[in-house]
Amino acid sequence: MKIDFYKYQGTGNDFILIDNRKSDINLSSNDIKELCDRRFGIGADGLMILEEVPDVDFVMHYYNSDGNIGSMCGNGGRSIVAFARDLGIIESSAIFRATDGIHNARIDGNIVELDMQDVENIESSNNVYFMDTGSPHHIEFVTNAKDTDVYNRGKDIRNSIQYKPDGTNVNFVEYKGDNIFVRTFERGVEDETYSCGTGVIASSIATYLNFKLKSRSININTLGGNLNVSFDHKSGVFKDIKLKGPAELVFKGHININPD
Repeated sequence: MKIDFYKYQGTGNDFILIDNRKSDINLSSNDIKELCDRRFGIGADGLMILEEVPDVDFVMHYYNSDGNIGSMCGNGGRSIVAFARDLGIIESSAIFRATDGIHNARIDGNIVELDMQDVENIESSNNVYFMDTGSPHHIEFVTNAKDTDVYNRGKDIRNSIQYKPDGTNVNFVEYKGDNIFVRTFERGVEDETYSCGTGVIASSIATYLNFKLKSRSININTLGGNLNVSFDHKSGVFKDIKLKGPAELVFKGHININPD
């Protein structure tokens, strides 16, 4: 089977996008894993399928590079909005459904601002925070994120007894006063990614709480570029959360998939 695909990236977090509005593409978990393979496939942190539904502009189906269905992906959400704009489905705004519910977004050029779900029930102990921002995240503050062993430390925490059976994403955050530097080990990818949207949201909220900040707009540096997270905070609940940054088409093509 030959399929058309598009490759997008949002601050280095890269994705394969497939237009399935005709509902004629059916990929197995193994197909997705092979497509995301960086040596034998297209290569990506994840794969998204866009489908048409009557009540919103589109629905986003997200899969991790291991071939399994993933939880909400913030940079993926921003990338699929750019994809929908490029396909002519939307113009400058979108409303779509993802695994965690309905999201609104706005796009101007290559900058996409995505509305995320409310965040509450935040756990904290000894300079470590845990919360669900659409995906579960462990946040740990470090003095030097650049030299942190993200792969090995992240893998150990992701697979620790504390987070069994599903595991967690792991973020190492360096607070720099006017911004934060975030590095993330992502479950499902099982490696460090250049950026993680739900991860920088969790890291921004943890920074706000840990350092008792007044500003509710946080600038974030990642290995793949810069993002901004803004929010409102009322009665222990973080609302009106917005993730903003670039999302761009890298290339498009077609590939043959052998049936399992």
